[in-house]
Amino acid sequence: MSTKRGRWRIAATAIAAAVAMALTGCGTGSGNPTGAAGGEHTYIEAIAQDPNGFNPNFAGGPIPVRFGFMILGTLVEMDDQYQVSPGIVDSWDFSEDGLTVTLHLRNDVKWHDGEPFTSADVVFDFQEIFPLQGQFGKPLAANVDSIEAPDDYTVVIKQKAPYGPFLESLSQLAVVPKHIYEGTDYATNPANMAPIGTGPMKFESFEPGAQVVLVKNPDWWGGDAAVDRAVFPVMTDPAARALALQNGEIDSAILDPSAHDQIATNSDLELMTKGFFRQAVTVTFNAQLPELSSPELRALVFSAIDRNAITEKALNGLGDPATSFFPDTMSWAKADDVDFDKTFPRDVDAINQGLDAAGYPKGSDGTRFTLDVRYIESLSDVAAAAEVIKSSLADVGIGVNLVGSADPVWQDAVYTQHDFGLALLRSTVSADPSMGITRWLTTNPDGVTKLVNGSGVSDPALDAAAEAALDTADRTERAAQFKIVQERAEALIFWAPLSWSNGANPTVNIARWSHIADGTGQTNNPPWATMEWIGG
Repeated sequence: MSTKRGRWRIAATAIAAAVAMALTGCGTGSGNPTGAAGGEHTYIEAIAQDPNGFNPNFAGGPIPVRFGFMILGTLVEMDDQYQVSPGIVDSWDFSEDGLTVTLHLRNDVKWHDGEPFTSADVVFDFQEIFPLQGQFGKPLAANVDSIEAPDDYTVVIKQKAPYGPFLESLSQLAVVPKHIYEGTDYATNPANMAPIGTGPMKFESFEPGAQVVLVKNPDWWGGDAAVDRAVFPVMTDPAARALALQNGEIDSAILDPSAHDQIATNSDLELMTKGFFRQAVTVTFNAQLPELSSPELRALVFSAIDRNAITEKALNGLGDPATSFFPDTMSWAKADDVDFDKTFPRDVDAINQGLDAAGYPKGSDGTRFTLDVRYIESLSDVAAAAEVIKSSLADVGIGVNLVGSADPVWQDAVYTQHDFGLALLRSTVSADPSMGITRWLTTNPDGVTKLVNGSGVSDPALDAAAEAALDTADRTERAAQFKIVQERAEALIFWAPLSWSNGANPTVNIARWSHIADGTGQTNNPPWATMEWIGG
C-alpha cells in the first residue's frame, strides 16, 4: 500500500509540473487552468509523448494524425460510423463509369497565413504529397491518370480504374499549402514541425518534453469555435494523467484500462465511446505448424480462446467481445451471417473431443501440444490478453509459451522467421476495409511483407473478392464483395479480432466543456464546432 501511495505522490508532482508549464506557456496565470478570468477559454489535453511531427503525411502514429486533423485539415471528413461528409470539398460528383471524380471546393477557406485555399493546392497535394503517404495516399495517387483545375474551386480527377475507397482515403489525408512546400524538400520542410493549415486550430508553439500550444483559427470555415487556446502538456506517466483528470486540471487524456476502476466513481469523468475508429486485439495463426495446418484445427483452437474473458480481464471491461471480422460501427460492410458465437462456441467438452479426434490426445502431463504466443510487451492490453489465452487453452490441454518482445523483434519473428504459434497485436480498423482489415486476410505474396497476413494462408476466392471491392465506389456493390471476404475468412479462420475497444481509452473531464464527449464529426478530432464553455 505504501508503494502505491508513493506512486501517486510522484504522479501528483508530475501533474503540478506539467500543468504549471502549460499555464506559464499560455500566459493564463496560475490557478486558472482555463484562463477564463481573462476572457480566454483554454482546453487542456495531455499527450503521452512528444509528437514526432505535425504532418501525418510524413510522421506516423496517432499523435501526428490528431494534430494533423486539428491544424491542417482534410478535403472530406469521416465520422466513427464511417459516414463521409464534406470538408474543404463542399460536394463531389462521380461519372457513371466511376473513372472521373469532380471535386467542388468551398470558396471561403484560407490557410492560417491568410492565403486562399484553391484548387492549385489540391492538384499539388495529389501530385506531390499524397504519393508519399503510404497507407492512404500512395494507392490513391497511383490510380490517378490526370488531374486538372478548370477554375480556383473545381478539381477534375480522371482515374485509371474505379477506386472503391476514394473518398475514404481523402478523409485520412491532411492537406498542405502549395505556396509553403513547392520547391522544398517535403519531408524536411520546417512546416512539418510548425504547420500552416486550414483547420480549427493554429499552431503556436512546441516545447519538446513540455507542451504543444495551439490557438483558435478565427477564419475557420467550420464556424466559430469556443476554444480560444488548446494546450497539450506532455505527460508520459499514465498515473499522472489519471490523477490530473480526477483533479480537474486537464480536460482530456489517454488512460490505461487499469486506471478506470479508480476514476469510475467520479461523475465528472467520462470514457469516450465515440469519435474514434474501433481497435481490436487480434490473433494470427501460423498455418505452417502441423498443429494449426488445417481450418478444422484452427477452428478448435480459436473456439477455445475465451473472448469474453479477454474483454473483462485484459481490457477491464472496456470493450466488446468480437463476434465478426468487422465491427458493428462498420455496418455497411459487415456480413450479418458471420457470427463467431455460433460458428466457434466455447464448448470445452466438444473442443476436447475434437482435438482427440484430430489426433492430438493429451499426454501424461495433460498437454496435447504447446504453442508460442508472441506479443509486443509495450501493448499492455495485448500482454494481458496473452495471459488470458494461456489460461483458456489450458482448459483444452494446449500448452502456451508466452513470448513478449519489442515491436521489431515481434515483427522479425512473425514475418521473417515464422517462429510463432499465435501472434497477438492491437490494430485499428481504419477508414475502409480495403485499407485496414483486408490486409490481414489477403495473400502475402512473398510471405515476408510485414504488418499484413502473416499466417501463410492464401485463398484465391478471398483475394478475388477483396480486389473486386476496390473496383467500385458503390458501397452496396462493395459490401457484397466484403461479405465473400468475411465468409471465406470464417471458413479458413487464420486471423480474427478477439475484442473490440477504443484502444487508447480516451477519457474526458466534462466539468468545464459541454459536448466534449459527444464524439461528433471527424474522428480523432475534438468536436470544436459544438464544444461550449460552462465554466469551472
